[in-house]
Amino acid sequence: MSDNSSIRYAHTNLVANDWRRMVDFYCQVFGCVPVGGERDRKGAVVEALTGIKGCGVKGQHLRLPGHGEHGPTIEVFRFNKNEATLPSSVTRPGFAHLAFEVPDVEAKRKEVQAWGGKDYGQLATIDIPGEGRLTVIYVCDPEGNIIELQEWH
Repeated sequence: MSDNSSIRYAHTNLVANDWRRMVDFYCQVFGCVPVGGERDRKGAVVEALTGIKGCGVKGQHLRLPGHGEHGPTIEVFRFNKNEATLPSSVTRPGFAHLAFEVPDVEAKRKEVQAWGGKDYGQLATIDIPGEGRLTVIYVCDPEGNIIELQEWH
């Protein structure tokens, strides 16, 4: 068995159609913080990494809230060859949503909507034995990516 003690979660990539708007959304609504400079990469390395001739990418890393200055990031990128956007789905195999613990689900839900996001499902409250009461809802960011908002009571 290998030694996993030095492994650290680094980031999740979010491919956006309007990466600047998505950076603004996640910074303003969820308190993410830009890390490093804007990325503008193209050429042989990006082509080798993606396997796509002529591929280029622009975007920004955002530090997620609640984990300190060395915490994981969301890498918000726009490729010069983005594919068509698929409909939102919580049941499609693969990564399905990001989750943020918030102090007030309803207030955060309204803030997401003010930015052009929308509800995906309905608000639910679940009693979880030994953990507490959880109020939760799935919403979509302005580009349709699913976000779970959760509030513990």
